[in-house]
Amino acid sequence: MQNTHSITHRPTPLPQSGFTILELMIVVSILGALAAILLPAMGSAREAARRVQCTNHLREIGLALHGHHAAQKQLPVGWTFDPSTTSAFGWVVPLLPFIDEDALAVQIDMKRALDDSRHELARSTSLPWMLCPSDITEPSFTLFEGHEVDSIESDSASLNSEESIPLMQLPTANFVGIFGTIEADDSTPAPVGDGAFLENRATRFRDFLRGTSHTIIVGERTMAQVPSTWIGVSLAGEDAAARVVGSALEGINNPLADECDLSSRHPGGANFLWGDGHVTFVTENVDLREYHRWAKLRE
Repeated sequence: MQNTHSITHRPTPLPQSGFTILELMIVVSILGALAAILLPAMGSAREAARRVQCTNHLREIGLALHGHHAAQKQLPVGWTFDPSTTSAFGWVVPLLPFIDEDALAVQIDMKRALDDSRHELARSTSLPWMLCPSDITEPSFTLFEGHEVDSIESDSASLNSEESIPLMQLPTANFVGIFGTIEADDSTPAPVGDGAFLENRATRFRDFLRGTSHTIIVGERTMAQVPSTWIGVSLAGEDAAARVVGSALEGINNPLADECDLSSRHPGGANFLWGDGHVTFVTENVDLREYHRWAKLRE
């Protein structure tokens, strides 16, 4: 009988796949380096796109202002008191028919107070072209009653929104008309401003003695500085006039600036609309004397 020897074939081991710990660490390091390079670039690209969109919004407003001036021979009034003198309507309200907002315009009756029930829809309407996409905003904010604090007690007074009386909800806006180089909230009634948008008084392009191309008429303001609005305010509200207009005071994005000043979340400055309709980015280190001249209708 012939012996047969069975040969056992062992499977050939497959090559190991996957990464070693060292290789994984190298890959993670490379990805981290790429993220460090690409993320700021992506953030800058997004901000550049937002800044262009903000510029386009201001140009739309400029076209509407020129349309209003051509039809009415004047710019809209900065803010107009209602007949009861309890509230005021902002400069954007008369502008609505000139920027394809006719349906909204007919919802507003400037002969009635702003808190009238007829204005409930308008008070809840956010206008995208009045917002800067770079800012962190809420669609609306609560306007609280203003406080008059004696100068002796002003240092120790700690009045806040929780202690104030809420007056109304208002739609947020980032663009405010230029009142000039004077604070609009210094007194009631407001002092006579030296800019394009004033209390109960309209200006005309022929009033721009330095020329429309050398006069700023609309600027930006962040919600963090003070929430602003397009529709108007209760005259009893805190910083009422500053909600619809702004002034060239301490400079752009100045952390110590008054609520009336101008600001944006664009790095290094803010966008401004000029009287002739062009829009430029003005840097934070602009010469203050020149900045003040731009905000005035006259020297």
